[in-house]
Amino acid sequence: MKNGLLVLICMILAIGTCGGPLLTRLYYNNGGERIWFMSFISTAGCPVTFIPLVLSFLRRRNRNNSENIDKTEIVLMETPMFMASIVIGLLIGLDNYCFAYGLAYLPVSTTSLIVGTQLGFNAIFSFFMVKQTFTPFSINAVVLLTAGTGILALRGGDGDRPADVSHKEYVVGFLVTLTAAVLYAFILPFVELTCKKVRQEITFTLVLEMQLVMCLAASCFCIFGMLVEGDFKVIPIEAREFKIGGGSAFYYTLVVMTGIVYQGLFLGAIGVVFCASSLASGVLISALLPVTEVLAVVCFREKFQVEKGVALLLSLWGFVSYFYGEFKSGKRIINKTQLQETELPPLPVSVSAVA
Repeated sequence: MKNGLLVLICMILAIGTCGGPLLTRLYYNNGGERIWFMSFISTAGCPVTFIPLVLSFLRRRNRNNSENIDKTEIVLMETPMFMASIVIGLLIGLDNYCFAYGLAYLPVSTTSLIVGTQLGFNAIFSFFMVKQTFTPFSINAVVLLTAGTGILALRGGDGDRPADVSHKEYVVGFLVTLTAAVLYAFILPFVELTCKKVRQEITFTLVLEMQLVMCLAASCFCIFGMLVEGDFKVIPIEAREFKIGGGSAFYYTLVVMTGIVYQGLFLGAIGVVFCASSLASGVLISALLPVTEVLAVVCFREKFQVEKGVALLLSLWGFVSYFYGEFKSGKRIINKTQLQETELPPLPVSVSAVA
């Protein structure tokens, strides 16, 4: 059951990781300029979470009715988890702003390669915060994925700057995106640490509640920024003047689609932390980033240098290495458990036999 859920979550994460930046870039390429608005969109799709939460409640209520239990709790989250989720949500709001800022001034491929550095930071934070155990396979994956990002970084600004972006804007966008990578690398093990420290049984329903609170906190953070920047006054004008789609309808459709896709990214990342670990989530995201680069080349005709091809191969190699190591570790644990279950207990030695 858990393996099937993990596969589904990984598919959702893949769609969010690859689709979110592309839709955001489409917004910026056609006249969109509201950075706080796009950072808000990253978590604005959180009402979608109510659907599985309602289904989970109905399932629990039916089970309780069959067991003659009168009360079914609507909310499972307790106060410590609620407060921790708010703090994490505010950090996510800041991270969304940094990422949206970077996409406004950098190509998708360049943004992806910078975000790829989060794996190295994620490994460090995971080691110190949640005592992540490293295997030769996971170390190999980190090295390969980081090396792929490093190769791309050697040519990061060589002819890659958009024509309408100044050198200063490009450099600031680069640094802000790097900040987003570091912050996201901290958030994933922070979520895992929270799940370990709170005195609650961590179920998938509780994870969904955590996600909802985090997204609401992040959305409120970005709404405050929108109010300060005056986005609510400008958005209707921007929608009417949007370059593609023939009016406001396409603009708002694009915004809604972007919010739903990013919600998949968030749900997938937190879900992988719940089903596996924060390092596994970081590895999967880093492995998908080169795929995003390829899609950016196809959709927006961004340059695809030889370095990007090498990085793609290294990333896929690292991805396979990590999950092969996880498979081997899981198989070793199963074999050890089965061996312990089939071993006969030692026969008691009687006193008379010793004599």
